[in-house]
Amino acid sequence: MLESPPPVPVAKLSFADYDPEAFHDELFAGPQSPRAEALELIQRIESLEPGELLRRQAAAERLLFRLGITFNVYGAEQGTERIFPFDLVPRIVAAAEWTHIERGLKQRIRALNKFIHDIYHEQQILHDGVIPRELVQDAKSYRPACHGLEPPRGVWCHVTGTDLIRHSDGRVYVLEDNLRCPSGVSYVLQNRHVMRRTFPRLFNANRVRPVGDYPSRLLQMLQSLAPSGMTNPRVVVLTPGVFNSAYYEHSFLTQQMGVELVEGRDLVVQDGFVTMRTTSGFERVDVIYRRIDDDFIDPQVFRPDSMLGVAGLMDVYRRGRVALANAPGTGIADDKVIYAYVPQMIRYYLNEDAILPNVPTYVCIDPEQQAYVLAHLDELVVKAANESGGYGMLIGPHATQDERQKFHDLIVENPRNYIAQPTLSLSRVPTIIGDCFEGRHVDLRPYILYGDDIFVLPGGLTRVALRKGSLVVNSSQGGGSKDTWVLVEGKGESFAGSVPSPAASVGEG
Repeated sequence: MLESPPPVPVAKLSFADYDPEAFHDELFAGPQSPRAEALELIQRIESLEPGELLRRQAAAERLLFRLGITFNVYGAEQGTERIFPFDLVPRIVAAAEWTHIERGLKQRIRALNKFIHDIYHEQQILHDGVIPRELVQDAKSYRPACHGLEPPRGVWCHVTGTDLIRHSDGRVYVLEDNLRCPSGVSYVLQNRHVMRRTFPRLFNANRVRPVGDYPSRLLQMLQSLAPSGMTNPRVVVLTPGVFNSAYYEHSFLTQQMGVELVEGRDLVVQDGFVTMRTTSGFERVDVIYRRIDDDFIDPQVFRPDSMLGVAGLMDVYRRGRVALANAPGTGIADDKVIYAYVPQMIRYYLNEDAILPNVPTYVCIDPEQQAYVLAHLDELVVKAANESGGYGMLIGPHATQDERQKFHDLIVENPRNYIAQPTLSLSRVPTIIGDCFEGRHVDLRPYILYGDDIFVLPGGLTRVALRKGSLVVNSSQGGGSKDTWVLVEGKGESFAGSVPSPAASVGEG
């Protein structure tokens, strides 16, 4: 059952009373003081007639509804589906800042790829004591079966979603790396589609870098992984099925790339190759963009009870007769404890300092760091090493004493499974709440493709915590999303000013 968007209130939304408070705001440097890159956006929103912005917000929600961009509300009666919450006020990133972020992400992916390869080969970084050996060998995502694998072109992490946040000091930090089956890029593409439909003139006037070529770049990257000598390799997307929370994205990307969407039962290993059932019989598959975890891809190697994968797939992969993206075993770099050592990896493999810093992190397996964490649970954010979606996490300042005691016991029982970080003041973006603008905390997930070269999608998924004061941006925890505008060079970087009066602004069509 789908829930329809609510009726539209009629009100004039204005930034005149908007207060960024003590947080870093992505659009405002202070009250009535837009950042240079946001000034044109603010002017045009201020110029709208009363009720117009809310009508366009409602129109955007109806469009999302018609496009079927929904997610399941697990536990709700009758299997309720809702649109993925979307807010019309975009996040804006100036060109110079994006250049810095892009350089930092490319550096990070190169180092992580070298780390994964090292872990499944010589393990030199462990021999040299840069990372404690037990942290890797005790990781749930460490796959001994992947030792000696040689993925095409030496690339393991073909698709990565790296979560970034901005603190009140104005700096951008890496919050975590997602190298297994990162999701959300379909929302980036559909958010942009909705924005262009809802604010066509505003969008064109701001000279925003495009994101629509992501599916073609993804397909090109996947095709480049095919066994050598193939001129027209067959690419498929492997999904767990319709009940997976990201199934919409699997089907969307498949349609955009013009390839087949398959489940494990559609694929069979025959004569040393992976083949797909078709109406014309079995046909060879050359590249699999798999959206299922390592545990389930091959019951002969990983979980024997898996009904989602393909028996014998890993043997075909090891022989170089099929390519997998991402390569099996990449989850070792997805572990939140391993994350704490990425700056050391960058120094070790690239002989460079990290361009984008990590959030300061305490590793609870270290006795001294654990003692500090246990004594300061009321100040810290505690995370489980392999949880996602905002689960397995304690936000100390907002937690009850019972909740803090629970995590105290969990850390003591299994210290390898936990890290802790200071509670950061995530940056905010003005967001339509009722009939006014209020600041809401955001993060940013850019998407990185690694094939012949590394491509960073300009912008990414800005996730917004719609609950007042919340720092949890995940949709399963009440979050939504915004379009992310990366401006072209020189756009909006040389001027700033106050919020104009509507009379001084250009109308929007």
